[in-house]
Amino acid sequence: MPSTRVTALRPGAGTERPPRVGLLTFLNCRPILWGLRHRGLQPGLDLLSLSAEAAGERLIAGGLDLGPISLAEYLRHTDDLLLLPGLAIAAEGPVMSCHIVSRAPLGDFPTLRVGLTSTSRTTVLLARFLLEDRLGLTPRYFTGPPDPASLLRRGDAAVVIGDPALRVHFHGVPQYGTAIVHDTAQLWTEWTGLPMVFAVWAVRREYAERHPQTVDAVHRALLAARDHGLEQLPRVAAEASHGSGFTAAQLLSYYETLHYELTAEGEHAIRHFAGLAVDYGLVPGDWAVRRFEGAR
Repeated sequence: MPSTRVTALRPGAGTERPPRVGLLTFLNCRPILWGLRHRGLQPGLDLLSLSAEAAGERLIAGGLDLGPISLAEYLRHTDDLLLLPGLAIAAEGPVMSCHIVSRAPLGDFPTLRVGLTSTSRTTVLLARFLLEDRLGLTPRYFTGPPDPASLLRRGDAAVVIGDPALRVHFHGVPQYGTAIVHDTAQLWTEWTGLPMVFAVWAVRREYAERHPQTVDAVHRALLAARDHGLEQLPRVAAEASHGSGFTAAQLLSYYETLHYELTAEGEHAIRHFAGLAVDYGLVPGDWAVRRFEGAR
């Protein structure tokens, strides 16, 4: 992957404060954060590490100027957000950290009770598409904490994401030793032939219109940080493993599985996902991708 060079990062003319840039506390965002730190690209940025849910909410509400947002939330707010080209958290095949975990094969339950976590937006929709459209099931859903064991105590299956799901991938659910792990991205790719895009990067439209040079500089910095992090994945994984409960080898395999680039095929996947979400009435029918085109 070609490296993007960034020579300076300063707020644009008229900017009264540093741009507020979101990052995710989940391990999946660590290569970008590592690249920002080790390329010295943090000065001039007000970086906020947040949960996936909080990052999206703050971006929509104006508490962030740009940052990652779940695909589902982005599609609901395309009037207010501009897509930052080239950046995503995606997978083609297994993602290792977004699962449906069930106590038995999904088709074995007379009425499938599925626990959902409020920390997930995109994977909750993806699970519905897979369970209802692909498998033809009619689940009953309930909401609970982001803990697979707790959800499985109340139901037959659970949708889990992020670091808890990564633990399930490597260690299973000890309380339910026979639990079956269904990787949602793998199921999606087998069904559609497309990658699964879980999150994109976006900038608030009004901020981009006022400060296009600042957004352009931050965008380039993020691309450069991503490229540098991907070039040094063994180091990223080794540092991220400290206190995480995962080994460096486990995290390296995770980072090598994820895709951090939004490709043309990924944009096709976004359109396919959005079409399903519109059919469910969960995304406005007039959604449209509007890209940040850079400073002019």
